[in-house]
Amino acid sequence: MYADYHLHSEFSDDSKELMERQVEKAIKLGLDEMCFTDHVDYGIKRDWDDPRGIEWRQGDGISSGDAAREPLANVDYPRYFAKIACIRAAYGDAIKIRSGLEFGIQSITVDDYERLFAKYQDELDFVLFSMHQVDNKEFWTQDFQRGRSQKEYNEAYYEEILKTMKAFKHYSVLAHLDLLVRYDKAGCCPFENVRDLVAEILKQAIADGKGIEVNTSSWHYGLSDTQPSRDILHLYKDLGGRIITVGSDAHQTSYLADHIKDAYAILRDEIGFTEIATFEHMQPIFHKLR
Repeated sequence: MYADYHLHSEFSDDSKELMERQVEKAIKLGLDEMCFTDHVDYGIKRDWDDPRGIEWRQGDGISSGDAAREPLANVDYPRYFAKIACIRAAYGDAIKIRSGLEFGIQSITVDDYERLFAKYQDELDFVLFSMHQVDNKEFWTQDFQRGRSQKEYNEAYYEEILKTMKAFKHYSVLAHLDLLVRYDKAGCCPFENVRDLVAEILKQAIADGKGIEVNTSSWHYGLSDTQPSRDILHLYKDLGGRIITVGSDAHQTSYLADHIKDAYAILRDEIGFTEIATFEHMQPIFHKLR
């Protein structure tokens, strides 16, 4: 099995890559399966049918005028699922195309995701549980970290993940679990500082029948370790975790399937996993890691 389970397209507000270009590249690379997981980030973004309307931002930070504006919005769900159906009809003989979403969830937005999942659960094969912000304070802007020590913001991040996991169960795997390391200007937080919290998160995921993702964007972000780290991967396996997916988090075709096979090798040869998972109608399907 050669699969990319974290992909973005023109339906994510931070990607302009057409679905068909992602699929054509995946076929060219010889992938067996792929899953679109476009962004939903309630709290900082609105749905297209929100009566308040969506918000807009300047696209490149330089240009002015309406032409430079880009939407700050969640997936346009009816168009998204309709296009996946069309893409499957056009390319389904060459590759298995799964339908997913990336839920950028917070404890304060759980109710929004409950409603969303109830409405579209029949359309979904797969859901990523991601955390991109806490209390609507984003990591990449340093709004969340500002005014806290490295230990304080790392603990607050993992505490929020655990709190939200206990309240929301409609997901498949935890995506880029140690995401904060991408945006940590103090460097990599020592694992012993957060190990106990991470262990509680992993125990909760295992008890709930959920998995974790290896996100291969760590290579192009220049991180010093996998994402999540090898420490987390070892801990997950030692605790009895079994469900692992691998995704590139590609927002453009140049990163599609990037370092997927390297991740497979690490999982097999360093961590000791013998299987990876794909999903159908939110149910894991296990494949031998070769």
